[in-house]
Order: sequence, then C-alpha cells, then structure tokens
Amino acid sequence: MEIKGRVVVVTGGASGIGAAMARRFASEGAERVIVCDIDGGAARSVASRIDGDAFTLDVADEGATVEVLGEVEAEYGRIDVLCLNAGIPTGGSVDATNEDWQRTWDVNVMAHVYATRHALPGMLDRGEGYILTTASAAGLLTNIGAAPYSVTKHAAVALAEWISVTYGSRGIRVSCLCPMFVSTPMLDAFSGHTDAMRDWVEGLAIDVDDVADSVIAGIREETFLILPHPAVRDYFQHKALDYDRWIAGMQSLNDQVTRAE
Repeated sequence: MEIKGRVVVVTGGASGIGAAMARRFASEGAERVIVCDIDGGAARSVASRIDGDAFTLDVADEGATVEVLGEVEAEYGRIDVLCLNAGIPTGGSVDATNEDWQRTWDVNVMAHVYATRHALPGMLDRGEGYILTTASAAGLLTNIGAAPYSVTKHAAVALAEWISVTYGSRGIRVSCLCPMFVSTPMLDAFSGHTDAMRDWVEGLAIDVDDVADSVIAGIREETFLILPHPAVRDYFQHKALDYDRWIAGMQSLNDQVTRAE
C-alpha cells in the first residue's frame, strides 16, 4: 500500500515514534493524518505542523475510542490506515501491582481490540484496510525487569497475527512494528540498570525517523513484521531454533543485571 491519498489515524501520536510516523505519513502525501494522544495539547502541536487533525484520547477508554474514530469516519468517509501506536513501558515482576498490570493490559492490548473492533467493519465493507500495530522486540523476545510490558507486547503481536490470519484474504493488511531500542523518553525505563547496560542500550538505539522509514517501507511491501533493528530477526530465529539455549542465555543476562543492581 502507498500512503498517498490515504486517511491515517495514529494513536500515541504526540511524541516519539508516533509523532515521527505522523510526520512521515503527511510527507508521503496522506489525504489526512489524525493524531490522537492522551496529551491533547501535544497532539494538537504535532497536527498543526502537518496540517492534520488532533484528538485527546485515552486509548484504554473504548467509548472515547469509538467516538473519535466515528468522527473521523463521518468527516472523511473512511479510515484507510489504523496505526495503533500508543503504549506504556511498565516495569516490575509478577509482583507489580494489579493496577499496573491492568493499566498496561488495557493500553498495550485492549486498546488495539477496541479500535480494531470499530474500524474493521468499514474496512471489510470496502474490501481493503491497513492495521499497523506498534508492539516491540520485547513482544518477540522479552524485556529484562519488565514483566507487564513483555507479556502485553507478546499479546499485541499475537493479536496482530490473528487479525492478519483471519482477515487477510478479505483485503485487510496487517503489519506489526517491533523496534528494539529507540531514542525516546521510554528508553530511560529500560537503560538504568548499570553503566554497561546503559551503554549497550544506547549503542543500539536508533532515531525515531529511522523507525518511520522502516514503517513506510514495510507498509509499501506489506510485510507483517517490521523490524527497524535487523538483529531482532536473528535473535528471534535463534529463539525459535533452540528455545532452551535462548532461555539459558537470557537467564545469564538477567543474572548479570540483577547482580549489578
């Protein structure tokens, strides 16, 4: 799919990867880019620079999501590309609070269910549509010290996969974006264990505009997995080929991190 002439909705579009994608969609000639974020002021700031629309939206609120997407459809007649990018990087183990687990589940997974539930019927009626889910390399691998994030990102990948399997033959194209480390404020949540860990993370981090480049290429080629960090594909393959060896390696990494804390 080409973005030119398309109506694109981006959740979590006020900063970081979401803002970079919104800018890039606009530069690719989208008919309209709609920037949604819980920070409405920041969403309006991004939208004003790309001649787009903005909505204040807590994606975990199904009613609010239905209302916003309904307004977009009423104004433009359709949603061509639904970019489900909003997410939160909750750390902790299984002893993270129930509230943290639930909020992470609601934002990282159920928000995708709510938006897809509303946008999918129109896409199916037209015989085409694109759903782009921002998950994470943690959804294919894992993230040391962040059980709620890792588990919900795995679920986000699984949901995107299921939608693609179920509706692909009816014109619904799906991509799942799984970046590793990206230079955004979220990076701080995963780089503070040790100096060595911080240096490793920052050495692998790429710019948000690099991620946006990968997204455009992935949508154009209609690939399911969009991997801005090529190493993630190698890690994922190694995991699949020898799961026990991969777990042993991650256990060693986990021990190094926890001993240093």
